[in-house]
Amino acid sequence: MARNLSNLRAPKKANTGRKRVGRGMGSGMGKTSTRGHKGQRSRTGSNMMRGFEGGQMPLHRRLPKRGFTNIFRTEYTVLNLDRIAETIADLKVTEIGLDDYKKLGLASNKKALIKVLGSGELKAAVTIHAHKFSKSAAEKIAKAGGKAVVVGGETAPAAA
Repeated sequence: MARNLSNLRAPKKANTGRKRVGRGMGSGMGKTSTRGHKGQRSRTGSNMMRGFEGGQMPLHRRLPKRGFTNIFRTEYTVLNLDRIAETIADLKVTEIGLDDYKKLGLASNKKALIKVLGSGELKAAVTIHAHKFSKSAAEKIAKAGGKAVVVGGETAPAAA
């Protein structure tokens, strides 16, 4: 059936108002204000921890805990060469600095630590500044006639 102005309808619950609790018996939520009778949750000032299950062992305690999370790890934004290649293909860029990653849409954060990986091919000679390079990425950049510059260090070693 074709939609036109004569048969348009609002989606379900689009016209339903907010639940107004404790506004008298006519509201349908008077007297106990949807809290039920008696019990811990019915009282004012009741404050239970997130995930409280009425005294039953909470889900987050029932599930097994495994492994170790290193809170001091350094997270790198990983970039593959093919992504860099397709980004610079239209722009005719000869050098990519740390500020350019955010501008080009390659990193979500200006202060992100960048690691370049060697997936894909680089055709143009480009100088790429990053915090880390994989061996294959450094080789492919050098092979294309570019330079892999490690920020805060010397040029990345390109295996010959």
